[in-house]
Amino acid sequence: QVQLVESGGGLVQAGDSLRLSCAASERAFSSYAKAWFRQAPGKEREFVAAITWTGGGTYYADSVKGRFTISRDNAKNTVYLQMNSLKPEDTAVYYCAAVRGGVGTTRNWYDYWGQGTQVTVSS
Repeated sequence: QVQLVESGGGLVQAGDSLRLSCAASERAFSSYAKAWFRQAPGKEREFVAAITWTGGGTYYADSVKGRFTISRDNAKNTVYLQMNSLKPEDTAVYYCAAVRGGVGTTRNWYDYWGQGTQVTVSS
């Protein structure tokens, strides 16, 4: 069973940066597409960014395009989310997700999920 563990969340001010990490428990995970989703209180979990297993393709929600960057290091079984110019509306629990195969932008596309890491952006 693949396990995903997120880290790097915290409390920051608007305009600051954070980098989230998601480490996988198995090396085979390096061939999985990966994504970040987020869920704010009282809202549905929404797509943030995704990356193909090679790292050659990346996809972003319009709300984060130009501010967030998803990347991966398959040698470390880790995917990252660099978040710059953070806004209060970015406040949410951020989840890492994985699926064997191609990327998707919907929650149901992904088979494996981490436990989430809290990101809070104050104004």
